[in-house]
Amino acid sequence: MPKNIMIAQSGGPTAVINASLAGAIAGAKAFCEGGRIYGARHGLEGLLHRQVLDLGALPWGEDDLEALKNTPSMALGSCRFKLPEPPHEVYERMAECLSELSVDLFLYIGGNDSMDTVDKLSRYFDEKNLDIACIGIPKTIDNDLMETDHTPGYGSAARYVAHVMRELYCDVLVYDRPSVTIVEIMGRNTGWLTAASVLARTGAGTAPHLIYLPETPFDPDQFLEAVRRLSKEHQVLLIAVSEGIRFASGEYVNHATLPREDGFGHTALAGSGRYLEELVQKAFGFKTRTIELSLLQRSAAHLASSVDRREAFLCGEQAVAWGVSGRRSVMVGMKRIQESPYLIEYVPIPVGRVANREKKIPKDWIAPSGTDLTEEFIAYAAPLLGDQVLPMFLRLDPSILPDPFAPGEPRTP
Repeated sequence: MPKNIMIAQSGGPTAVINASLAGAIAGAKAFCEGGRIYGARHGLEGLLHRQVLDLGALPWGEDDLEALKNTPSMALGSCRFKLPEPPHEVYERMAECLSELSVDLFLYIGGNDSMDTVDKLSRYFDEKNLDIACIGIPKTIDNDLMETDHTPGYGSAARYVAHVMRELYCDVLVYDRPSVTIVEIMGRNTGWLTAASVLARTGAGTAPHLIYLPETPFDPDQFLEAVRRLSKEHQVLLIAVSEGIRFASGEYVNHATLPREDGFGHTALAGSGRYLEELVQKAFGFKTRTIELSLLQRSAAHLASSVDRREAFLCGEQAVAWGVSGRRSVMVGMKRIQESPYLIEYVPIPVGRVANREKKIPKDWIAPSGTDLTEEFIAYAAPLLGDQVLPMFLRLDPSILPDPFAPGEPRTP
């Protein structure tokens, strides 16, 4: 039975990744009594540089775990370290760090690249006959991990996007003039988070009027035609766009793509919204602005989904339970077993089936226009936003109110 546990976090933060950490700590206290609980600072770099915290030295009462669950970002810190293919000296250094602390179970909380790390370390430890089990705990606001219904972190970010889009639409309606507001949302190769903007339509608005995803090639001419058509129906347009939309050629629409790459070899993206903004301004002369939600969409703990936070915690707890029972080289996955009421179960997924793969939005969940989502997507995503109902807003409609200056309209003397 694993006694000593090492936990690390990697990749980009989410509003609930610390809930998974809290779940892992709670699981360790419940299933590994007498064992040690360690936390690696800044992911794999903590193992390489022996920057390790003795988390078990803290009391971890219910209030402490609850506070950790509600804390955004990553309590242990993160890294952008791409684990090279073996053989490489970094494997030996990490194995030495874990072995010196008698670690039996290594838990890595992260996304695609982190699951690749879990897969590589698992194979290395097996080849070297090291009794260290590795289990992946999923997280990513991109919701692009294969084999799992959804990923912790997505529901909260989706809730933030839907909430903000509704509030932005109220804001941009205040002036009596044509305008176009473009909201750029995270999503390099998949549009799950941008697609969640469609959930903003519940309430007093029809926005967003157009939604552009990486799954659908972007055509500038079709975009301008859509803006021309919709501007005849709506004086104010709100458009959602993924940062990673591409032309049919596969080239990123972002005309300001930076030439640098991050630690995982991914091109740094920014500016797809600005590109669309320039198209609109040149073609129509409308007042146009671009808003990049940027880091806010992944750190807004004040709008975190209750469902997301609860599931993130349980993923961490489940990982420990499986490690204690002898499972290894798996990721905690979620399988939806009931739509109404929404219900999932936790299933072990061989991590090799997840690493370096991406889950796209199903084609039949994207409207034929390529700029909207279907009811199937809405039914999938809506429960993930949590038990808290988005606030209802009231929009005054002048067309249904009488004109006090109209002839025959009664006036008070």
